[in-house]
Amino acid sequence: MNEDAIVSISNLAFGYADRIIHKRINMDFHRGKVVAIMGGSGCGKTTILRLIGGQIKPHGGEVRVDGKIVHQQSQKGIYDLRRKMGMLFQHGALFSDLSVYENVAFPIREHTNLNESVIKDLVLMKLNAVGLRGAYKLMPTELSGGMARRVALARAIALDPDIIMYDEPFAGLDPISMGVICDLIRSLNDALGATSIIVTHDVAETFAFADYIYFLADGVVAAQGSPDELKKSKLPFVKQFIHSQKDGPVPFHMEANKYADDLGLRQ
Repeated sequence: MNEDAIVSISNLAFGYADRIIHKRINMDFHRGKVVAIMGGSGCGKTTILRLIGGQIKPHGGEVRVDGKIVHQQSQKGIYDLRRKMGMLFQHGALFSDLSVYENVAFPIREHTNLNESVIKDLVLMKLNAVGLRGAYKLMPTELSGGMARRVALARAIALDPDIIMYDEPFAGLDPISMGVICDLIRSLNDALGATSIIVTHDVAETFAFADYIYFLADGVVAAQGSPDELKKSKLPFVKQFIHSQKDGPVPFHMEANKYADDLGLRQ
């Protein structure tokens, strides 16, 4: 374990039934840094976030948050750890029956005993930070995709968390909204002195502002480093991923029987 890391993952193993996802994962997420987890679909990126949040338990190894082993905590201990975390779910995941204001107020009411006047100040402050204070009365159905993602970000930072986790924050966004979210992730992380953990496969956007990147493949960390270091990498997997090449270590065709056999062309 790296003592300077607010989140540290050591020799992590995890899988479902007979499907192994992680074999021996080691990662450190340092305070004040924006760190990305990248890799192909199904490599277990989002699973890492679920393990950090204590939703699931590892089969081997450990995940430590602020020095505490997550899977050894009681229900109250998990709840206390989550108080230090903010989560931006894929596509925002706003409560559809609650207004923008009520969505952002929800975690504050859930985790504190603040009176409503203080909650109002905090909600408007967070919405102002993402440029949407004027939308506080709107319902989620009245928001564009980019606006909904920004409201979800305001909710994620409502309690000034030490750790902010993002699950595919750029999915489905137009280029302008994507640029706004990139700027907000970096600026809010620096303003809060937080640690941001981003699960994504968007190379250009992530390489523009992340401090460090982990690439997952075949159940292990296949490569890691700063964006500049990874751009210079000679590893075939990294080159294929960064340059969006169709074939390479990650093949275009899934393993299958010979095509002629499936078509019944052989006697």
